Amino acid sequence: MRNKVKNLKSYTAPRIQSVVPKQSKKIKTGLMLSANTIKVLEKRYLKKDTSGKVIETPEKLFRRVAAHIAKAEKRYKSQYSPDEIENKFYDLMTSFKFLPNSPTLMNAGRKLGQLAACFVLPVEDSMENIFSTLKNAALIHKSGGGTGFSFSRLRPANSRVGTTGGIASGPVSFMKVFNTATEQVKQGGTRRGANMAVLRIDHPDIMEFIYCKKNSKELNNFNISVAVTNNFMESVSDEGKFDLINPANGKKTGEIDAAETFRAIVHQAWKNGDPGIIFIDRINRDNPTPVIGEIESTNPCGEQPLLPMEACNLGSINLSMFTVKINNNIKIDFPSLKETVDLAVRFLDNTIDMSKYPLPEITKLVKGNRKIGLGIMGFADLLYQLKIPYNSDKALKIAEKIMGFIQAESKAASKKLAEERGAFNNFNISIFKDKHDSVLRNATTTTIAPTGTLSILAGCSSGIEPLFALSFTRNVMDDDELAEVNPHFKKIAEEKGFYSKKLISEVSKKGSIQGMDQIPANIRKIFVTAHDISPEWHIRMQAAFQKDTDNAVSKTVNLPSDATESDVEKAYWLAYKLGCKGVTIYRDGSRDRQVLSVSNLKNNDAKFMAVVKARPETLEGFTTKIRTGMGQLYITVTEYDGRPFEVFATIGKSGKSTTAKTEAIGRLISLALRSGVMVENIVEQVKGIGGEHAVFQNGDIVKSIPDAIGRVLEKRYLKNKAGSAKRYPQKNTLKGDTCPDCGETARFEEGCMTCHACGFTKCS
Repeated sequence: MRNKVKNLKSYTAPRIQSVVPKQSKKIKTGLMLSANTIKVLEKRYLKKDTSGKVIETPEKLFRRVAAHIAKAEKRYKSQYSPDEIENKFYDLMTSFKFLPNSPTLMNAGRKLGQLAACFVLPVEDSMENIFSTLKNAALIHKSGGGTGFSFSRLRPANSRVGTTGGIASGPVSFMKVFNTATEQVKQGGTRRGANMAVLRIDHPDIMEFIYCKKNSKELNNFNISVAVTNNFMESVSDEGKFDLINPANGKKTGEIDAAETFRAIVHQAWKNGDPGIIFIDRINRDNPTPVIGEIESTNPCGEQPLLPMEACNLGSINLSMFTVKINNNIKIDFPSLKETVDLAVRFLDNTIDMSKYPLPEITKLVKGNRKIGLGIMGFADLLYQLKIPYNSDKALKIAEKIMGFIQAESKAASKKLAEERGAFNNFNISIFKDKHDSVLRNATTTTIAPTGTLSILAGCSSGIEPLFALSFTRNVMDDDELAEVNPHFKKIAEEKGFYSKKLISEVSKKGSIQGMDQIPANIRKIFVTAHDISPEWHIRMQAAFQKDTDNAVSKTVNLPSDATESDVEKAYWLAYKLGCKGVTIYRDGSRDRQVLSVSNLKNNDAKFMAVVKARPETLEGFTTKIRTGMGQLYITVTEYDGRPFEVFATIGKSGKSTTAKTEAIGRLISLALRSGVMVENIVEQVKGIGGEHAVFQNGDIVKSIPDAIGRVLEKRYLKNKAGSAKRYPQKNTLKGDTCPDCGETARFEEGCMTCHACGFTKCS
């Protein structure tokens, strides 16, 4: 029997170690990596041969990246030699103080050579341009980049096409074409591409766009966002009308009720997370080169607004690494953070020179503006170390202080690079043109991006998100289960004497420690998780970071499953009033496991089946009788942690065929429940199915056996006596969805479905 992995934090995979070459002065050996980090590196980043065998060590990966990015120094009169800066870059990454975006780790020093994560492509109103853009998007996806599009220039559906006399099909129809193409192309050979579709609020097809993801099987490779203007928000507030404009001729085609349209956006976001909204006027207010053009769209997760045919490379600083103990108090190590910011800006600027962009137009604009996006990860871990609750004014002040510092130091570093290398080419037509005392190398320097897989590599929390769970159970070798615990929580639990395996097991079931009286109240106050935090605090934190961020902030406002549409509306208004550039909400369980429907499970069938929860030996439940047109139906429902777990249905005196079908319905519903499907989704599917013999039952019509089961489940779990939506206990809402790659828990954060066990991400 293979040995179990008991200490993931200090585990180094023997297979990786066995292929490390003899020690070189430039290669660290024996990097202390968790088993999870190694798994993600092997699956997503390390070189493989033609048979799929890993032929690169983590040490060699970081050396490959450092060496390639350092070559840019040869182009300038640098204060560093290429070898010197190479070692600095290598140490920066292997200390996990800073990591660049995934395409850089995948492609630096390799044939593909495309290093940027974020692209925006134009979609002009002609068939030739539309399909030219589609081809360019495929090239970008193949290289590991994500693409954003504004479909706002396309004429609305049913418009007359002058060249052919035909009828236009409209933006949404072409989005479906782009979505289908995306299915066929894998990013960097490891995952499918991600897209953002934006449509202006004044486009005549805006209502079709708002509802285009109503069916969760549609457009599953797109995030969608409505580009909302200040005028529209004022019209919503005034409950007035808002003009719709045909982009083909600039003429008004009609009006919409602004408040009603806003409610439609809110409803769909509440229902399945799409659409998000971006405040397009606010984004263009901060456009550094308005002479070149307006910003129309962002990258897939919304944090990087870009001009058409522009790209940006990103990187993130791990804040959890920047603490120092002074007089027994943990403080932020600002001197060390300053050094890292300075080096990271140089790294990202070098990356622009060393990247092979897929189109000459992109190369020209990227090198003209030299936008970089330095952001952060590990913020929640930093707050844990500082003993500051995420949902507190003190945390907001820390956020503003840190991002203000990074903004100032990144600008100082960009200014220093400009003295050494020159300003970005478009400086003299930028908003900075009259600031000759502050000539910059980069048009923008800061972006707070998603860090799903990067944070796994660095062993820290994602971006500025609160932790999703303090502990969760991961399946390891031989079907053994291992409870993984946040190290900062574990440390304080051991110090305060309340740590135990039993406690951690309970925490891993709930994710949160709120309501656990065996843990001191002051500790519970500090160690909050995503669903312990109200929507208001999520938005306020996003706004605090936005104040000193050039581009935008990737952040998801996580809502519990019982959140109302009013909660979503309040979050949108607060984001608008506090100066955010966009907002994404996700109500727990609302996407109906969409991630499973778009993945090719092929060889993962066994893993998928393994996520069906095993049945405990004893379960409590209830039995109810309901009359149907086929006879008396007896429905027994067992419960686990207050939720339905199994359904057993038997029908009396109806014949063998009906009995068999009734049993089959119960078994399939049980399988769905044990696989984590939300009960409201099951009710939605079975309630209302018509049969041959409908009957009246308690003043209502029972249409069939499945309809009867749906009604029983709805009455018990979805409605209280007053008929309003029942509030689920939130203890299990923290568990998230199931990863189709490994069967572990996947969470929705930073605009993406992310699995922290294997690095799977799905940004739509």
